[in-house]
Amino acid sequence: MDHLSIPLWGVPILFLTGLVAGLVDAVAGGGGLITLPVLLGLGLPPPYALGTNKLQSSFGSTSAVRHFARSGTIRLGDGAAGVAFTAAGAALGAWAVQRLDPALLRQAIPFLLATIALYTLVTPHFGFEDRRPRVQPGPFYSVFGLGLGFYDGFFGPGTGSFWVVALVAGLGLDLVRATGYAKLMNCTSNLISLGVFLAGGHVVLTAGLLMGSGQMIGARIGAGLVVTRGARFVRPLFLTMVLAVTAKLFYDGYR
Repeated sequence: MDHLSIPLWGVPILFLTGLVAGLVDAVAGGGGLITLPVLLGLGLPPPYALGTNKLQSSFGSTSAVRHFARSGTIRLGDGAAGVAFTAAGAALGAWAVQRLDPALLRQAIPFLLATIALYTLVTPHFGFEDRRPRVQPGPFYSVFGLGLGFYDGFFGPGTGSFWVVALVAGLGLDLVRATGYAKLMNCTSNLISLGVFLAGGHVVLTAGLLMGSGQMIGARIGAGLVVTRGARFVRPLFLTMVLAVTAKLFYDGYR
């Protein structure tokens, strides 16, 4: 499992990458845009890069969820149905990605992310306050938990953005609470996917733990900023990360 070596010069790079990605991911999602290229750049084959990325991101998402829960931004019991469905979807997605080619999904996702960015841009008050839910939590989590859990286990980039928009549009949450619950679902899919990748032997522990230590610090800082600064702080960063992930995926898929 851990037979792929990391060069000594890669140690500080992994830690700092995790720290920056953890901060960005806790605020707006898209941390995988930062971490995956670094892991691939260090020479990890794609299956190992995906599995190791799940290990390091699990540290950040767990740290962020802990802070959101302690601050009262989210209540873990309210997301229990989402956690259950997301776990099932993530397990299936992580199992599938080790057996199937994700090329088709990779080409379709940038268009969906571009739609999210456009919707957010033309809706100036998107997520600034709680609104009446359009869907009941049970049906909502059964659809989005399974779907986004599968997507995160199978591919991943932009999952947090999809969750935030779904929670705002479907359950009527403001951006701050939506970010908190999105991180709870991300944490679930990360941990479940990690278990599947570990079982498949596709995790480099040294790299994942180094990056994960930075993730914990960055995520704690980022979650604190979300709680103290509110939606006016989250919205521009959310848009920036959605556009950045979209541009990166378009570039990778169509160059």
